[in-house]
Amino acid sequence: MLLKKIKDVGAVPVEMEGAENVKVRVLFGPEDKAPTFAMRVFELGKAGHTPYHQHPFEHEVVILDGEIMVVTDKNKIQLNAGDVLLIMPGELHQFKNISNSKPASFMCIIPVQFQK
Repeated sequence: MLLKKIKDVGAVPVEMEGAENVKVRVLFGPEDKAPTFAMRVFELGKAGHTPYHQHPFEHEVVILDGEIMVVTDKNKIQLNAGDVLLIMPGELHQFKNISNSKPASFMCIIPVQFQK
């Protein structure tokens, strides 16, 4: 068993094209020898957003704090703390902080082999 506190895991800037004011904390992943899943927390600063992107795997998302707009090729949905979301493989998506001047955050779980 491995126990951590989110605040004790360092946040690093997301260096993907199209990302703006986003940091990630890899809570569990390859460095922890997690065999199946990687668990990450993304922090969206003021006007922060992830790239509009897709990938070949599903991922599950839990909104932790703030108000986040998820943008897909079909719609835009406002998410709030406590909402959960399943993004299917190949589905285009983007997360945008719409909390005005406060940060927003979400937890994301993906297959560990895709965590860099």
